[in-house]
Amino acid sequence: MKRMIRVWLVPAIVLSAAHARAGEDVAITPDVVYGHKDGMALTFDVFQPKEPNGAGILFMVSGGWYSRWTPPEQTVNLFGSMLDKGFTLFAVRHGSSPKYVIPEVIEDVRRSVRFIRLHADRFGVEAGRLGVTGGSAGGHLSLMLGTASDDGDPNATDEVLRASDRVAAVAAYYPPTDVRPWVDESSPYWQNYPALRFDRAQADAYSPILHVTDDDPPTLLIHGDKDELVPLDHSTKIQAEFDKSHVPCEVLVIEGAGHGFRGEDGKRAADATAAWFEKHLAAK
Repeated sequence: MKRMIRVWLVPAIVLSAAHARAGEDVAITPDVVYGHKDGMALTFDVFQPKEPNGAGILFMVSGGWYSRWTPPEQTVNLFGSMLDKGFTLFAVRHGSSPKYVIPEVIEDVRRSVRFIRLHADRFGVEAGRLGVTGGSAGGHLSLMLGTASDDGDPNATDEVLRASDRVAAVAAYYPPTDVRPWVDESSPYWQNYPALRFDRAQADAYSPILHVTDDDPPTLLIHGDKDELVPLDHSTKIQAEFDKSHVPCEVLVIEGAGHGFRGEDGKRAADATAAWFEKHLAAK
């Protein structure tokens, strides 16, 4: 179990890349600073197609709640399907495990949404047309943004914190939706993933399945039926909660796939994600 977790949880989203794309078709703005933490900059990279459609998608750079820098000229290859549809992409890095735990990570990604909404004109997107996607831990963060967002604090001295962190659509790949069993010293996940080592009394607050309400955005879940690390029922159970709240939700089950998609499975997932955002982030 320990070996499997270490091998698969961190790089899982990389296997979802379905299209390679030449960087010359895309304007890349690297290392945009959206905040500071313990003297360090929190950054994201921006990828803008030649003909942007005015909608933006945040990609959670997170595996095992570790967030690592990759040259943007390589990262762009993950986003072919969405760039082809005209979406502007934001590759968001957060304060990384092992230094930071999930509650701190979520505050970072919430800030990234607030920053982009506040500066939407700068990036050529509409604040109300933002989506979020990610895989595994990045899928968990995507669902937290979808289910536990707010309109901002009007009394905050920091103008970023006065902005909303709401998103208009979510696409989450093989996401953990209930972390309560993992926030426990006896769990192999807790043992292998330092981000889970926070106060167990807070576990409810960081389990998306407990935060579904009728104002949540349309949500696509993509999951392999052979996933042993984050089993398929993480997606089917939260789908049931979305259905109860009448939130548009679909689960795309990739038959025979485990934790991460290759080849045609990856292309199918990427195309479904692009189509979901095209439908739910359309201009009104």
